[in-house]
Amino acid sequence: MAATAKKAAAVKRAASAKKAAAPSRKAAAAKRTAKKSTPSKALAKKSAPSTAPAKKASASRALTAKTTPAAKTTPATKNAPARKNAPAKATARKSAPAKKAAPAAVTPAKTTPAKAASAKATPAKSAPTKVAPAKPPRNESHTALVRRARRINRELAEVYPYAHPELDFENPFQLVVATVLSAQTTDLRVNQTTPALFGKYPTPEDLAAANPEEVEEILRPTGFFRAKTKSVIGLSKALRDDFGGEVPGRLEDLVKLPGVGRKTAFVVLGNAFGRPGITVDTHFQRLVRRWQWTDQTEPDKIEAAIGGLFPKSEWTMLSHHVIFHGRRICHARKPACGACPIAPLCPAYGEGETDPEKAQKLLKYEKGGFPGQRLNPPQSYLDAGGIAAPPLGATAPGAPASGASAPGAPVSAGPAPGSPAREAG
Repeated sequence: MAATAKKAAAVKRAASAKKAAAPSRKAAAAKRTAKKSTPSKALAKKSAPSTAPAKKASASRALTAKTTPAAKTTPATKNAPARKNAPAKATARKSAPAKKAAPAAVTPAKTTPAKAASAKATPAKSAPTKVAPAKPPRNESHTALVRRARRINRELAEVYPYAHPELDFENPFQLVVATVLSAQTTDLRVNQTTPALFGKYPTPEDLAAANPEEVEEILRPTGFFRAKTKSVIGLSKALRDDFGGEVPGRLEDLVKLPGVGRKTAFVVLGNAFGRPGITVDTHFQRLVRRWQWTDQTEPDKIEAAIGGLFPKSEWTMLSHHVIFHGRRICHARKPACGACPIAPLCPAYGEGETDPEKAQKLLKYEKGGFPGQRLNPPQSYLDAGGIAAPPLGATAPGAPASGASAPGAPVSAGPAPGSPAREAG
C-alpha cells in the first residue's frame, strides 16, 4: 500500500512538473518561432491562428514578455503599422472611383485643344503679319549679297512674268521721245498724249520742222510742256542732221541728244535695241536701298553697284521687275507690306501696312484690279488679267489708276512739282 501510495505521489509530482514545464516549453517554442518567422504581416496573421485557444495564446504572450527580452517588440507593435495602413488602403479604395471619374473630366479637355488649334489656325491666314524683317548680316559678304539680291529678282520674275516698259511705242524714235516726256509725270499721261503727237509728227524730220507752239499745246497735259517741247524738237533735229533720221544704238551717241540722259538711253537700248541696261528711276532707287543692295544715292553709282550683282543679260528685265514692284506694291509713302509676295526676304518689312486686308487696298494697277498705264499693252499683260488704260479724256473701267484723271474730270496741265503723282509713275 505504501509503495502504491509512493508511486501515486510520484505520478502526481511528474504530472505537475510536466504541467509547470509546459508553459516554459511553449514559451521557448514561441521564441524560436518568432526568430524564424519573417516580418511579413501576412505570416504574422497566419501564425496567430496556429496558437490553440485564445486564452492560452494570451498566457503564452504574457510569459514570453516576462521571460524573453525579444518580447519587447510584441506583435501588437508590428501590427500597428498595418492598422494605420488599413485606412490608407480604404482611402485608396475610396479614391479609386475618383480615378475612374477622371476620364470624364478629361473628355471635354480633349476637345478644348481642338478649339484652340482652330483658333490658332485662323491667324495663320494672315501669316505675313508675323513676318520679321530679313535683316542681312552686319558684315554681309559680297557673295552673300549677290545671292540675296538674285533670289529677290527670281521671286519678282515669278510675280511679274509680264513685266515690260510701260510706255507705248512702235519704233525707237517714239520710245526716245516718250521717255523724254515721262520726266516729272506718269507713263499713263504720256501714253495718253503721244498718240496725238505722233499722229501729227510721225518722223524725226516732221517733228524737227514743227511749230513749237503747236507742240506745246499737245504736250501741255504732261507738265513742263515748254521745256519738253524744246527737248523733243531739239533731239529730232539732231537725229535728222547727225544720224540720218535714225536713232543711234550706242550709249555714247544717245546721251548726246537733247534731253537724253543715261536713264533714257538705257530704256531705249534695252527695249528698242535689245542691249542690256539698268534703268535707275525713282522706284528703282527707292527699292534697292530698302532691300539694302546698296547705300548709294547717286544714279550713276547705284547703276554701277547693282550692275555688279547681276549678269549683264539680266539688267533690262531686272529693271522692269523692280519698277513694276515699286509701282504696284512697294510704294514710296505707304508700302503694302501685308500683301507683298517677297515680304519674307525684305529687310524693310514693316515700314508699311502689314495687315493683309488693309494692304490689299493699297495695291495698284492689275494687282488691285485697276487699269494699267499702257493704252496698248502686250498680250501677256492682258492674259495675266491686266486692263488697258483708257485714252485721254475717256472714262476708265473701274477705279482710275494712279495718275489718271477721274471720270469726267477736266484734264490738268500735269502734276505740280513734288506732288504724289510724280512718284506714282
